[in-house]
Amino acid sequence: MKIAIDISQIIYGTGVSAYTRNLVGNLLKVDRENEYILFGGSLRRLGELKAVAAGFKGRVSDKIFPLPPVLADLIWNRLHILPIEKFIGEVGIFHSSDWSEPPSKAPKVTTIHDLYAFKFPRLLAGNVLSAHRRKLSWVLEESKRVIVPSESTKKDLVGLGMNGGIIRVIPEAPSLSEASPEEVSEAKRKYGLQGDYLISIGATPLKNTERIIKAFQLAKVGHEVKLVIVGRPVNVRVEAERNIRILGHVLQSDLAPLLTGSRGLVFASLYEGYGIPILDAFACGVPVVTSNTASMPEVAGDAAVLVDPTDINSIADGIVKILKGPKGLVDKGRERVKRFSWEKTAEMTLDVYNELK
Repeated sequence: MKIAIDISQIIYGTGVSAYTRNLVGNLLKVDRENEYILFGGSLRRLGELKAVAAGFKGRVSDKIFPLPPVLADLIWNRLHILPIEKFIGEVGIFHSSDWSEPPSKAPKVTTIHDLYAFKFPRLLAGNVLSAHRRKLSWVLEESKRVIVPSESTKKDLVGLGMNGGIIRVIPEAPSLSEASPEEVSEAKRKYGLQGDYLISIGATPLKNTERIIKAFQLAKVGHEVKLVIVGRPVNVRVEAERNIRILGHVLQSDLAPLLTGSRGLVFASLYEGYGIPILDAFACGVPVVTSNTASMPEVAGDAAVLVDPTDINSIADGIVKILKGPKGLVDKGRERVKRFSWEKTAEMTLDVYNELK
């Protein structure tokens, strides 16, 4: 059977990118029967997308087109014309991506990573919100199976009118692994970090950066521990504080050393469809503070300190806890992360494909 997967989002360095890359790579390892066609559309980054697609080896070919996301939204989410077969030929299953929802003659599988657009619509530009709404309407109408990473996201989808019987919960896995002492030292030198620090990854409004900063200040951990923020917060004022560092964008290859070298991860998001950074921190051997809402307790289990992300005092207490007693949490985290692997994610996804044969 030929299975087509839309990999258009693989070049953007996001959680969806990591999911797509790891899923495709592991499907090609575990599936000895089916052939895969990688579909992708981009304009400005067409060459990059072609290079990524060409890097996969095995029973795989690619169909990459100069198709910008705005046009994909127009023809597939808005007008809903031109079946995917016009681009890739006849296939047995089509697995659609995070952004567009092409019509398909073949049974369609869709992965929905989160529903932040529906939980926090005020945080999105109107055109982006409209695109998400259009896509979801077609998913509800046409998809034979919908993959989500957590029971929390499944519950949210059912609340939006989806038949729970077609939803399959398939957990994702860490994208990082523990870095060597040499790699940690090099990353600290590169970013000018000295001494101990906590790390917060992501700086979009959903990542709750403003409250995390206030909680860190409230925790009064002293100037010997810094708060390092990966990403550049929007509409967040950071007063001149010598123990807070905003790194902005960092290379993906630097994340594991920065995380491994930290005293802990503060991941008190307002909402996550899954929360891979929690597993990344477990894999890197550092303790975690995360939120007691949405999917995060489901991912963390009993291996993290859970806090109320809307309560600065709660976040501050969590910060103090991981700094005072991290060893037990580190051990629990290392044990917890063993439950998750991209190979297992691929095997469960293959089971979904086989349901539709």
